[in-house]
Amino acid sequence: MDLIRLKNVSKRYKNGVTAIYDLNLSIKKGSFAFVIGGSGSGKSTFIKMLYREEKPTTGSIIVGGVNVAKLRNKKVYKLRRKLGIVFQDYRLLPKLNVYENVAFAMEVIGAKKDETRRKVLKALELVGLKNKIHNYPDQLSGGEQQRVAIARAIVNEPKLLLCDEPTGNLDPDRSIEIVKVLEEINKTCGTTVIMATHDKEIVNKMKKQVIVLKDGRLVKQQERGTYDEAF
Repeated sequence: MDLIRLKNVSKRYKNGVTAIYDLNLSIKKGSFAFVIGGSGSGKSTFIKMLYREEKPTTGSIIVGGVNVAKLRNKKVYKLRRKLGIVFQDYRLLPKLNVYENVAFAMEVIGAKKDETRRKVLKALELVGLKNKIHNYPDQLSGGEQQRVAIARAIVNEPKLLLCDEPTGNLDPDRSIEIVKVLEEINKTCGTTVIMATHDKEIVNKMKKQVIVLKDGRLVKQQERGTYDEAF
């Protein structure tokens, strides 16, 4: 069953730059897919269109049965409550500890305290940080901060986790750790994971689904591929 379907999607920015050309692809529920390509290939634009940070110029983008391309601005928050999003920069709140940073995502949707506690501890256990709940961001390594960001993204048990260059600020060892965490979430929770990356080593090591973009066009989609095979 397809969770995501893009049909004839193009994205042209106001400055005249076209980032995506006539993109057609589908991603099945429960997949783990890497979106790869060089700088300017359209990876980030693709991810941003999935959570409606950007609207396509033409075409339809179906996410969980909803055409997000036609979603009204005032309804976008409903879409994002069903998604988890992880960025390259961790975007943690410096004055909140680990537990509070993750719990914040539950508080904004009005969750009850007992539900929040249960889900926060479960998310932190999944990312291996249950022993650091009282630490503040500046007391954590970069890899640990990104794990907190992932816990915050999955605490509401989304069906889809979007990751835009989540290992971009990390060294190779920490990068592999983060992707292993994402793989565990994919396997344990059945969460569909889509990760934009330019990290060749990670893609080659994990051998997941690969979506290759070049100059805004889809050039290859493989069920189990590597970076080297893609280019």
